[in-house]
Amino acid sequence: MKVIAVRFKTGGKSYFFDPADIDLKKDDHCIVETVKGIEYAQVVSDIQDVDESRITVPLRKVMRKATDADDRQVEENASREKNAYRIAQEKIAEHGLDMKLTDVEYAFDNSKIVFFFVAEQRVDFRDLVKDLAGIFRTRIELRQIGVRDEARSLGGFGSCGRPLCCSEFLSDFVPVSIKMAKEQNLSLNPTKISGVCGRLMCCLKYEEEAYEELNSTMPALGDYVATSDGMRGEVSSINVLRQIAKVLVENGDDKELRDYPASDITVLRRKKGKRGGSHASIAAEDSPEMLALLEDEAREKKSDNKQNNKPGNSDQGGKKDHQDKNRGGNQGGNRDKKPHNNDRNNNNKNRDRHGKGEKDKQSGGESGQS
Repeated sequence: MKVIAVRFKTGGKSYFFDPADIDLKKDDHCIVETVKGIEYAQVVSDIQDVDESRITVPLRKVMRKATDADDRQVEENASREKNAYRIAQEKIAEHGLDMKLTDVEYAFDNSKIVFFFVAEQRVDFRDLVKDLAGIFRTRIELRQIGVRDEARSLGGFGSCGRPLCCSEFLSDFVPVSIKMAKEQNLSLNPTKISGVCGRLMCCLKYEEEAYEELNSTMPALGDYVATSDGMRGEVSSINVLRQIAKVLVENGDDKELRDYPASDITVLRRKKGKRGGSHASIAAEDSPEMLALLEDEAREKKSDNKQNNKPGNSDQGGKKDHQDKNRGGNQGGNRDKKPHNNDRNNNNKNRDRHGKGEKDKQSGGESGQS
């Protein structure tokens, strides 16, 4: 099936549309209809053949190629967004709401305005919406986003000196954990492994699989190993990328450091404790800054789980609700059977009172029935 890929925001997801015999090329602009209404999009690929399994049916068609009038409309909307941002900031201050406005987005046809904000807790903004609707005379939406989405919308530069990955090319945020930093033997100083959003840097995920594979062939620090030349000693340092370990070998009464490839080392005894751990990394992990970062990571995962488990929010959420209902039904059925089991136990006790012979007879009868 012939499709084109379009994108609505820089660094956002790309979506397939039916070109509908319209001559479109990469970097062109077009007008498409989505569930949000009529939108202005940029073509990010030429017309291509894609397997139907990758396409969400029904595939929407491109309405038309963007004209000069459409381009001017987008520029006007951008200037209106700046004015709307200023007015919304004033209204937020008037109502004394604990929220930070990050971005304003006008629909292409001016059918609605979406205000994006960040807040630590839920905010009652009903009065604010009424004021904004009275000023702009259109549909108003206020959407709460996370700190990562805030960094994506605002943009900036990372510690590497390059533009933020999330604002350039990342379409989705993947889960990032402290384990990834440990696997890559990075410093656990929160200021060095955190991005401008205050969360763990997304780039920790890029080489995670490679480091996991390389680490699987390497000994850990402190392991007691045997080498191919018959020496034995303790691993003092490792170079994961070069697959070389420094071993403090026992050469008679002396000890010396020697470099060995990972393939020439056999682990005789593992060091107790965490793989690759050191006193410095353990101390950094227990620091207040690292504990705060771990709490933020757990809170973010909990928030994502709540969002995914909302009924009707996604297929996953619907599946969970269905499982919960089935689980509740099973539990209810078990509870209904408990009185029956208790009655049976009481009957067994009554039969025990009639004598051992009668009890054996009843037991034999029950066994035969079973």
